[in-house]
Amino acid sequence: QVQLVESGGGLVQAGGSLTLSCAASGQIFGFLRMGWYRQAPGKQRELVAFITSGGSTNYADSAKGRFTISRDNAKNTAYLQMNSLKPEDTAVYYCNLHTQWYDYWGQGTRVTVSS
Repeated sequence: QVQLVESGGGLVQAGGSLTLSCAASGQIFGFLRMGWYRQAPGKQRELVAFITSGGSTNYADSAKGRFTISRDNAKNTAYLQMNSLKPEDTAVYYCNLHTQWYDYWGQGTRVTVSS
């Protein structure tokens, strides 16, 4: 059974930084990419960024230039470095592991950016 455990959320002032971590455990078959999504109150869940098995990255327009996704293959852990945070970045951030057959999700970590 694959499990994703997120950490690193919290309260930060606008302009500040946070780093989210997502540790994957269990046997993973058909790995394609690992990424972060977020869901703000009253809004749909949206993609923030992902990194593929080959190391390619993709970012939502709102994240470009401010967020950086990375992955430590040895630790099966993905990171999301978030800089220059804005109040509109406030949301619950979910880690996602996408394989050929299934999508795994973490429990979510809350990020609150105060103005």
